[in-house]
This record gives sequence, C-alpha cells and structure tokens, in this order.
Amino acid sequence: MHAKTTAEPPAVHTAPIHATPHAPRKAEHHGHAPTPTRHDDDGPRRSWVVLALTLAAQVLVVLDISVVNTALPTIGRALHLDGSDMQWVVTAYLMMSGGGLLFGGRIADLQSRKWMFLAGLTVFTIASIASGFAGSPGQLIAARAGQGLAAALMTPAALSIIMTTYSGAQRRLGLTLWGAVGSLGVAAGVLLGGALTTWAGWQAIFFINAPIGAVALLAGLKVIPAATTPAVTCKQFDVAGATTVIASLAALVYGLGATERHGWLSARVLAAFTVSAVLALAFKVREGTASNPLVPPHTWKVRSLVSGTTVMLAVTGILVGTVFLASIFIQTVMGYSAIRAGVAFVPFALVITVGTVVAKHAMAHGTPRTIAAVGLVIVAAGAVLLAQASAGSAFVTGVLPGLATIGLGVGMVFAPVSVTAMAGIPPQHAGMASGFLMTGHEVGAALGVAVLSAVASTAGSLTNASGVVAGFDRGFLFAAGIAVIVAVFAYLRMPSQRVESEAGMHMHH
Repeated sequence: MHAKTTAEPPAVHTAPIHATPHAPRKAEHHGHAPTPTRHDDDGPRRSWVVLALTLAAQVLVVLDISVVNTALPTIGRALHLDGSDMQWVVTAYLMMSGGGLLFGGRIADLQSRKWMFLAGLTVFTIASIASGFAGSPGQLIAARAGQGLAAALMTPAALSIIMTTYSGAQRRLGLTLWGAVGSLGVAAGVLLGGALTTWAGWQAIFFINAPIGAVALLAGLKVIPAATTPAVTCKQFDVAGATTVIASLAALVYGLGATERHGWLSARVLAAFTVSAVLALAFKVREGTASNPLVPPHTWKVRSLVSGTTVMLAVTGILVGTVFLASIFIQTVMGYSAIRAGVAFVPFALVITVGTVVAKHAMAHGTPRTIAAVGLVIVAAGAVLLAQASAGSAFVTGVLPGLATIGLGVGMVFAPVSVTAMAGIPPQHAGMASGFLMTGHEVGAALGVAVLSAVASTAGSLTNASGVVAGFDRGFLFAAGIAVIVAVFAYLRMPSQRVESEAGMHMHH
C-alpha cells in the first residue's frame, strides 16, 4: 500500500510490489532523457539524481503510513479524538491511497509521468502541512485523506519514471532500493514518529514533509525527463469506477468506525454497510460494461492472483491492525512515551524480515500454499499470546513474545503470496497484476485497522486504560480467528506446486 514493465524481461521478476497497472511496453515518447554518462553491458548509464528524487518521495509516502501510529495517543489527547476518530486518522490515508492506486497507475500511463509525479508531490506536501495545522478531528482526517489521494497519484508515476529512465543493472538496483524503502517502513516509521512526537510535538511528524517535498519539487522540475504524450480523452479513464470503489470502501470503514458510538445494529451502521454493498455491486456492474475498466475482466479469472491478493489483504490487515492496537496499549496502559514505544517495535520489524528469509528458503522444499498456511497459523498463535496481556504485564514478557510471533508468521506469508500471485503472469500484464496485488495490500491495511478497532471497541473505549485492556484481548482473539480461517483458504486456494522464482515483493506498512 504501489513495477511497471518495459520491454526488458528481467524487471518483471525483480520488480517490487509497488506497481502501476496497465504498464506500457516501451517508452518511445520520453524524449529529453538525461545524457548517458557511459555505456556498459546493460546499456547507457544515467544520472542517479532522478532515482534519488523518486525514492525521496516514496520515503514520504511509506513513512506516513506508520509514522502516525506511535503519535496516535498524543494526537488523541490533543484533539480529543474518540476511538473511531483515532482509527480514521490511519484508515483515511490507507483508504484513499489503496482505493486510488489503480486509477493513479492508469493516469501515469496515459499522461505525463513527470507532471503526475510533481502534481502528486505538491498535493502531498500541502496536505501534510494542513495535517500539522489541524485543530479538530475532522480537519486532520480530511488532510490525511488528501495525503492518501496524492500518494495514489505520486507512487505509480514515480515507479514509472524509474522504469523508463533506467535500464539493466541500474534499473535492478533502483527496484531493489525501492523495495528496501518499503521493507524498512515499519521500523523507520514508528521510530521517527516516536522521536518527533516526543521531542517536537505530534505536528512535527507532518511538518517534516514540507521542506523535503519542497526541495524534491524544485529539483524534479529541473531533472526529471520531460515527456511527449499522445492526446487522451476522459473516456480512457474509468473515473466512475475509481469513485465508486473508493466510496464503497469509505462507507464500509465509516460503518465500522460508527459501531463504537452507535452499536453494530444501529440504523446508522446498517445503512453504511448497505451503501457500501450497493456501491460494491455498482462497481462490479460498471467494470463489466466500461470500455476501459479499472480492473480488466480477465484479472478475476487468474486464480493464483486473486487467491494471493485475498491472502495479502487479510495478512496485511492483521499486521497493520496489530501495530495500531499494540501502539495504543503500550502507551496508554504501560505508560511508554512515544519514542520508547517506537523503539519497542524495532524487534517486531526485524522479525518480519527474518520470517521472509525463512519462507524464501522453505519454498525450495515446500509448496507456497503450505508455507503461507503455516505462517498464518503462527500469526494466529501470536495473536492468542497477545490477547493474554493485562494491565500488569511487562513488555518483554507480556507483549513482545506475541508481537514477535505475529511478525515471524507475517513475514512467512508475504514471500509465497507475492511470488505465486505473480507467477505465470505474462510480461505485458505484470504491471496491472502487481497493481492489483498492491491494492489488496493497501485496502487490507485500511480494513485491518477499522475491523480490529471496531471489534476491540465492543469491549471498551480505546481512549482509556481499562477500555484498552479489555479491547486488546477481544481484538486479538478475533485476529487469531481470522488468521485460522485465512490459513484454511490459503491451503485450499493457493497453488499447490512449487514455484521456481527469485521474485521478491517488498511491502510497506
């Protein structure tokens, strides 16, 4: 929670998951490319300045997913947020970035990549400043939604610029660095969020984006290759489809958030769920009749991609929901400062990486569905462990074992899901397939926070210690149940044969 393919096959298998759909095969229209400095076996070498700019922008996007988590209790006290408002601060961003990702990729394919990237960067910077100046829950949530929408425009364009500017070894290194940015998102985000909140106030987690965005914008105007693009019409963009899917997701998240205040069977909540279902159905109908659908109809027939995306959605939801609830518990119940909470999450991030490495080695001996199912069972065990935490628990004995277990399991799921979802996808469709998988990742993150927050809130408010303790227990028992169900689904629906691939997809959290 976004690789584009070109004529060069190796990039298809090394590209990280952050992807743009409908990737063009060539880049003939991109004139004024940077002057090659020298040639080697892989083709002309280009200046690294463009890569540095695109990576800087992606760092902003990735950090703003997790940087808020450690600041949430502080923001909650400052702006008097209730439990549903707190989850909206996280989900508004994820919902807009995930819901708009495929549409953003389509725009990046048909319009100037340079101007789409710079437009997204401009909006992101302005929305970040607005977030820092927010004086009410509504203002902050709206600004966060603006950040998410900008990310949906900026990320596909940034990756597209890397793919069309570089080739050979330079492109492979660029994609590796892009993936590394995503992988380090959890640790860097919670650490930076904690440090800035403790030392400079919660507003600083947003204000820091302003100088970085401004410098990147000015540099981008000068160094990013210009492009000549053919004229396009509105009919080539599925605006109705993109609007409908985002609105459906928003109605669902709103309904989940409203359960704390109004109850699961209240008219407001049931109406929100109904609107979400109607809009989802309208999206399905729209996609079947649109001349340029957001998701090509044949996508739904690729079993490995659909099953992989479903598992990705669920495991990412549990992961990001875990960070959300655990951050509140560690600070509200255990009394940790924001920066101490950030440091507490470092082992969690490291264990996710360990899980990914374990799974990659295991895939040489076992089937992806078995490894994913085992990983999900480990996630369930970790969630049950976390549910045992109480008001008197110490972090090292009461929280860390459960967090580490979930991290190991999540890492074990990411690798087989990412590889099998993309296995067998022809090069000309790899961009679309990666975008589809990444959308599942982003939407799963939004729903994970919304669902676990709503379930936890049935036991008590997430704004006071007693409510957090009661909600923590219920939220993680629910997460354990979901993990077991998805483990069964993964074993039944994911590919049963081994996949000989070195593909590695890097998530951002």
